[in-house]
Amino acid sequence: MSSPLHIGIVGCSAEGASLCYRTICAKGAQLLGPHAHPEITMHTHSLACYVECIERNDWEGVADLMLDSAIKIKNAGADFLICPDNTIHQAMDLVVQRSPLPWLHIAEVVADEAVEHGFRRLGLLGTRWLVESEVYPQKLAAHGIGYLRPTDEESREINRIIMDELVYGVFRPESVTYHELVIRRMKDEGCDAVVLGCTEIPLIIGNKNSPLPVLDSTRLLASAALKRALAVDVKAI
Repeated sequence: MSSPLHIGIVGCSAEGASLCYRTICAKGAQLLGPHAHPEITMHTHSLACYVECIERNDWEGVADLMLDSAIKIKNAGADFLICPDNTIHQAMDLVVQRSPLPWLHIAEVVADEAVEHGFRRLGLLGTRWLVESEVYPQKLAAHGIGYLRPTDEESREINRIIMDELVYGVFRPESVTYHELVIRRMKDEGCDAVVLGCTEIPLIIGNKNSPLPVLDSTRLLASAALKRALAVDVKAI
């Protein structure tokens, strides 16, 4: 195997970025041998800086933060970039125009996985900014895949759970139950899988407790990064 590519991670929230990082390292060891993984460089601005931009709908500001991280990571020697945060992918079109390195797009990775499994209608979970956006609908539509957003009430409560609990590493049983109930409704309305479109949701929801098969955006992105870095198929790992 040739020398692995150097993976760059543009982080946003600590829990999501760390889960992605840990997944790359763990899966890398399964492929490369004990304790081995590709070289990884991660940079994160304060989550507060991102939230301030998002709340005033300043996606140029979000893009500037992402690009500043991208430049620092490139200078550290990375070959390509990933961002384990779904919400700030709303700025990706602005980012790629000026990016010093190529990116993997989290929604494209998830859409490809949905196609591989033959899923036809996906429930979307994530922050209110993400589920109200076209990040996933645009990528899913390109593959002829339908989707269902949360109701306004569900979106508000899931957003509260994410921003007040999950990003701080707080996992409450009642919050797990709430996600399970939302997914159950989506199943009843014809969804055949659910997108965990917030990189913290996989910390409380997975195939063991979800009423629908999950598309774990965090771990799928990590696997895609490994595939790019190692030029091998990592599906079986």
